[in-house]
Amino acid sequence: MKILALETTCDETAAAIVASGDSAGSPVDVLGSVVASQTELHLEFKGVVPEIAARAHVERILPVIHRTVEQAGIGLAELDAVAVANTPGLSGSLMVGLMAAKSLCLALEKPLIAVNHLQAHIYACQLDTSDPIYPSIGMIVSGGHSHLYRFDDAIHAHYLGGTIDDAAGEAFDKVAAMLGLGYPGGPEVSRVAENGDETAWSFPRSFIHEERLDFSFSGLKTAVRYAIAGPGKTSLEGVVLDSRQVADLAASFQAAVVDCLVSKAMQALRQTGLTQLCVGGGVAANRRFRQQLEQACQEAQVRLHIAPLKLCTDNAVMGAIAIERYRAGLFESLDLDIAPGLVRVPR
Repeated sequence: MKILALETTCDETAAAIVASGDSAGSPVDVLGSVVASQTELHLEFKGVVPEIAARAHVERILPVIHRTVEQAGIGLAELDAVAVANTPGLSGSLMVGLMAAKSLCLALEKPLIAVNHLQAHIYACQLDTSDPIYPSIGMIVSGGHSHLYRFDDAIHAHYLGGTIDDAAGEAFDKVAAMLGLGYPGGPEVSRVAENGDETAWSFPRSFIHEERLDFSFSGLKTAVRYAIAGPGKTSLEGVVLDSRQVADLAASFQAAVVDCLVSKAMQALRQTGLTQLCVGGGVAANRRFRQQLEQACQEAQVRLHIAPLKLCTDNAVMGAIAIERYRAGLFESLDLDIAPGLVRVPR
């Protein structure tokens, strides 16, 4: 089967054509994949502006689909279905992708498949191995998500816990802005942290000793602000940091985030008795996070699957999870709607 998958949940306009056999376990081939990033559009705001993102998707969705089909070297009539991420995400962004997918299904008389963006991030791990990754603990860590799920298979999951305020990636962006670094904040903080001392500052690690499988990064972000401003101050106006101070603050902040993420992932494994951990999302590209996860999983004799670097950030290749829904006969009518927001329990 051949499926065109569309991804417009936030600020990447992406399309991919994936192919696989009809039987479960057949390998997935990526015939074409195109991602149009909007980083330059949101750079001055140091964060995603929903209205700008939606307008950019409108401009880019058709050219991205066209380039993907050209890359795949097939005709649209050869497709077996069209898949689109309809939850969770930004309302305007989701709507652009859904309308494009519905139009194609109507014109081509092909079935429509709904993709849950969070499930897809975990499925990206499956695309990097021939071994089954389910059942497992699935951890999605990105700009909008820091959540833990128990995945019984590719399309059935149970929510275990997540952030009660900022997501990890969002905290990286905000701290990067405080430190005068660029956007996106994750890669920038990681870059300067390489030359810093992660023990220079003792930042809070919320809930790390509690049984609840939740995260909170708002207090950590505030602690960094106080550290930059100085004792008894909150304003950053007029504050000038040298390169050593920036590096130490970045390294100490990153260490606190990573400690929280790794600790809760291992706690989820212990509570459920599962022995596989799957991790996806933009923050999964963080080098220190990957190293700490590998070490913790090795010590706990847990099998770790992390999405390959090229599939950590939003892309349409991970929409290959639609293959699993196709095999299960899970198609949607053309009155399918978006389900925006940040947290959606996969169904």
